[in-house]
Amino acid sequence: MTSLAVVPYDETNLPLHKMSVRHFSIAGNNFTIHQNFLGLGVSAFVWDSAVVLAKYLAKNRHLVHGKKVIELGAGTGLTGLVAAALGKHSFLVLYFCMIHYMCE
Repeated sequence: MTSLAVVPYDETNLPLHKMSVRHFSIAGNNFTIHQNFLGLGVSAFVWDSAVVLAKYLAKNRHLVHGKKVIELGAGTGLTGLVAAALGKHSFLVLYFCMIHYMCE
């Protein structure tokens, strides 16, 4: 005997780090981050600390406005994207080997 069931996929009860898409509204800007925690390790999802730092920068715009900002190990890049929206220049570095190319 075979039984089949169709179960709709619903992310509303998933922990935030397991959701495939997260939306943020910070400093009047909307950001959509696609998370893929299968095989990408710790860089695959938005950490709570990234959200806290992004909101801190939004409340303290003078820290990034008109300054060059580099985010090393950006992961999903939320903090760097917020810094770019608030400041003038922002660079996100996902991998250490990319620093060489940025210095040229």
